Amino acid sequence: MARSRVEVFEQIRRDRRIEGLSIRELANRHGVHRRTVRQALASAVPPARKQYPSRSRPAIDPYAAIIDTWLTADQTAPVKQRHTARRIWQRLVTEHGASCSEVTVSRYVARRRGELGMRRVEVAVPQDHEPGAEAEVDFGEFWARIGGELIKCWMFVMRLSCSGRAFHVAFTTQAQEAFLQGHVLAFNHIGGVPARIRYDNLKPAVVKVLKGRNRTESDRFIALRSHYGFDSFFCRPGKDGAHEKGGVEGEIGRFRRRHLVPVPDVASLAELNRFIAAADLLDDTRVITGRPHTIAEAFSSEVPQLQDLPVEEFDPALVLRARVDLRSRISVRQCYYSVPARYAGRRVTVRLSATTVEAYDGAKLVAAHERAAGRHVEVLALDHYLEVLAVKPGALPGATALAQAKNSGAFTSVHQRFWDAARRSRGDAAGTRALIEVLLAHRSLPALALQEAMNTAVSSGICDPQVVVIEARRHSYGEDRSAGAVPIGVWARYDRPAPTLAGYDVLLTGSEG
Repeated sequence: MARSRVEVFEQIRRDRRIEGLSIRELANRHGVHRRTVRQALASAVPPARKQYPSRSRPAIDPYAAIIDTWLTADQTAPVKQRHTARRIWQRLVTEHGASCSEVTVSRYVARRRGELGMRRVEVAVPQDHEPGAEAEVDFGEFWARIGGELIKCWMFVMRLSCSGRAFHVAFTTQAQEAFLQGHVLAFNHIGGVPARIRYDNLKPAVVKVLKGRNRTESDRFIALRSHYGFDSFFCRPGKDGAHEKGGVEGEIGRFRRRHLVPVPDVASLAELNRFIAAADLLDDTRVITGRPHTIAEAFSSEVPQLQDLPVEEFDPALVLRARVDLRSRISVRQCYYSVPARYAGRRVTVRLSATTVEAYDGAKLVAAHERAAGRHVEVLALDHYLEVLAVKPGALPGATALAQAKNSGAFTSVHQRFWDAARRSRGDAAGTRALIEVLLAHRSLPALALQEAMNTAVSSGICDPQVVVIEARRHSYGEDRSAGAVPIGVWARYDRPAPTLAGYDVLLTGSEG
């Protein structure tokens, strides 16, 4: 291991003191010049290294004044139209016939920009955060494989500045409804509301950036802030303001590297968020560098300082009006969702959240779907088309709704076996109508009971939909089939006493008397 100059001086002085070696002997033993030995014997502290004047630069010196003139003029030029080091080199070559290399020019330009004060270094001031006083919010981008498809997701993050505790939730959009729903979920998870929240200029919150810290905010964001009673603070636009919420910026990157590598492979968005929630619990045991306690311990002392949650929860959903097209679909955010066919051509009310799409006819919920990721995606429920398919049974085999029902598991192999058996015994049209009648029965009977009834029908060779429905009712009521009777409690409400003629007998007896 190489010795420092102080260590060499110490050993030289020790050898001189103990062994009395001469300057020449000390120089030979330690492999140094005799001048160094004399310096060591004179002082235990090595002298400062001699500063030499800068060497001449014959390649760049003839053009130094020209470069300085260009750099000085850049201070008043538009930011995006100032000289780069490469552009300076190109002008020197073409306009002045310079033969110096680009590296030589770039090194000189970098040094001169610093000397001329053109490279601004912004100093950050260390901050202390009071418990419950502040939090930071932002979105982070990541990818996940959901249902076998690689999908771009957005992670909403809220981080308490004092304890460092953070809440994460994934959405397939960063639209306003996701922004608002993220707040609601975060406040419920934390169990309170911080006094102030820092943001960058996210479009769901800011309609227009004005001079200084002033912003034109969206009405929905103002309503959220009013509901929970917190103050908002907006950072400066662009990279200049990134350090003003450095806690959440760093948290997004840390969480992504720690928990989302490799790319998560899940069956649904709900499963992905369960995975993220488990990661949040694990992070509670983490100790932030330079702090004496875990995040969970720091958070426990911050909780009492948070504002209480309001009694009523804020509704983050967006309410829209949509017209049902002739394919019994509504278009929401460039995706299509089915509603019952009887609403074709009518307008319905749509409640759009970050994860669901619900359609209402007045106060009645008529359709509910998981929100699709991407554009021009169709989300169709087979049940919404059954009345149409009963009239047009030939449209069922190629129906998109049928394919989606098979992929989701709603249309099972039991349904397919019954359909195949019904078509063999009744023909294509009649067999398909028999299946549709059974599918309609799913609206009132348990799915498992109908599947057992369809299995019985296929095994017995009687593919009559009415028989399937009756058999499903027996299964759903828990009938003891070996006894051949329905439990008394089920049919008790239909019991009537046996008719009797005793009253007439009394009348007849009285008239004879």
